[in-house]
Amino acid sequence: MQVDKITLQDIGLFDSADHIGLSSHLNFCKSNGGTVYLQQYLHQPLSSLKQIEERQQALREIMNRMTQMDNLKITNGTCLIIEKLYETSFNSTPANISLTGAYWYQFWNKADYSLIKYSVEHLVLFVQNMMEWVDHFEETKNNPVIEKLIYNINKLVELPALENLRGKQKITSPQEILDLGHFFLYRYKNNTRALLEHFYELDALYSLAKAHVTYQFQFPNWVDDTHPYLEVEQAAHPMVSDAVGNNLTLSPAKNFLFLTGANMAGKSTFIKTIGIVIYLSHIGMGAPAKKISLTVMDGLITNLNISDNVAKGESYFYNEVQRIKNTVLKINDGKKNCVLIDELFKGTNIIDAMKCSIKVIEGLQKLKSSLYILSTHLYEISDNLKKYDNIQFSYFETEVKDKELHFQYHLTPGISQDRIGYLILEREGVVKLLDEI
Repeated sequence: MQVDKITLQDIGLFDSADHIGLSSHLNFCKSNGGTVYLQQYLHQPLSSLKQIEERQQALREIMNRMTQMDNLKITNGTCLIIEKLYETSFNSTPANISLTGAYWYQFWNKADYSLIKYSVEHLVLFVQNMMEWVDHFEETKNNPVIEKLIYNINKLVELPALENLRGKQKITSPQEILDLGHFFLYRYKNNTRALLEHFYELDALYSLAKAHVTYQFQFPNWVDDTHPYLEVEQAAHPMVSDAVGNNLTLSPAKNFLFLTGANMAGKSTFIKTIGIVIYLSHIGMGAPAKKISLTVMDGLITNLNISDNVAKGESYFYNEVQRIKNTVLKINDGKKNCVLIDELFKGTNIIDAMKCSIKVIEGLQKLKSSLYILSTHLYEISDNLKKYDNIQFSYFETEVKDKELHFQYHLTPGISQDRIGYLILEREGVVKLLDEI
């Protein structure tokens, strides 16, 4: 699935100067290297159903054995110590060192010996834990991602020199420490680095599985269809406390949602939630809803947070127009895209905005190969759109009691008639301040 930087910013996936992104909440990695792999996964949504389902299978297997994964004793400190070992110069340790030679080396090279001993302890723990992981998962069948990891790790740990490490509790003999140090430094260096990379990959998969369990995500049911389809039940933003879940179906017959509602009623959050559901599903992990059914999408395109560019002399409205232009160019290829638009044409006067919005909606709805959600305050333009059978209308209701606002956050069929701008101005004391001038 294709996305651009603007879409990733719009759905709030990654950290920015303004907020902590969803990716930080999905990060349960035990190592920095695992975090690097996790970021790669999150930056690269998958495009084939085969790849998506293979990753889902891997995450399910890890979730089924989460206790074993949690009990792995490899920490970020362990990985850093191992990486640092290969960046450090030592006085050479001879192969097959004698017991006497080992004590001499320990005496004359105290700093080097201490570092080698410390590093060997972590290397042994690391190798033992990778062996244990293989032991727990080696019976996994028909799971290409896990089977590949098992095969690659086994190639690196099934060596006679490492077999004696199984079950070993502690290494105290200077001779054994220096023998292992020589082995890891001079004979197993590339293998150790390869083994670290496999652990980092496993760590990232563990993080996705852990996030799935922690946030009670659900894997999607994939619909094999040439036409785009999305159905969600109780979709809720994972970073909103006590978020209200909502249902939505976008199908070839009803592929366009015209969304209305007052400010703060929940439109923007809902649109971002749908973007997150679609995006995470294409990562191969679960997403925040009770039930998800969708087709593999070719692209996710958002127009949510437009800004002006003073340095280039570009107005807010101009950038809105450019984003819509780029959207039309992208989706005009007949592929399955999902287009999310929040508050179209805020950068111009209401008459202009209504005329432009009607033109854009009437044009987009002709492209039945894509799905659309568009929110607006311009409720009046809905009359021009009711003649299109593929457009459905929903809104978020706001109830006013004694000049207090009560947001329901429930998606309701129909068109909002809420007009609460002046009420908010009054409630916040602005009207009174103006009257007293």
